[in-house]
Amino acid sequence: MLNALEVVTTVVVGVMVGVEFSVAFVINPILNALPEDSGQLGHAHGGRMLGAVMPVWYIGSLVLVGIWAVTRWHHHGTGFVVTAGMLLLLSVIMSLLLLVPINNRGKTWTPDNRPADWKQQLNRWNRYHYVRVAVIIAAFALLVAALT
Repeated sequence: MLNALEVVTTVVVGVMVGVEFSVAFVINPILNALPEDSGQLGHAHGGRMLGAVMPVWYIGSLVLVGIWAVTRWHHHGTGFVVTAGMLLLLSVIMSLLLLVPINNRGKTWTPDNRPADWKQQLNRWNRYHYVRVAVIIAAFALLVAALT
């Protein structure tokens, strides 16, 4: 049963990493290449859609990692799992303090009501997101290392 927990946790975190990596390096570049109104509307829609799903995914991943760490406390690789959990916690804190406020504004924007600095705000969100992606990739790598 514990092996299943480890595998499920690693898969859940791995898929989350894949989604966030795709947002950073595939979806956002596509949206940024669209004409101004289309790209901005796409960012707003993505912010609404992923803004509803990702909090559950991030918190769920953190809970699964916590359960893994507690149930395997005296086993090989627990240090990797605890460190991965700390990185996932950092990603949640980063999200709440840096990314969510920008996303909450951006998901309401239309071509008629967006602020003059909307592109700068999206660029700032992207920079924070790149750091968050690096943090969750590191957490995922630690979880994979803990499996061995």
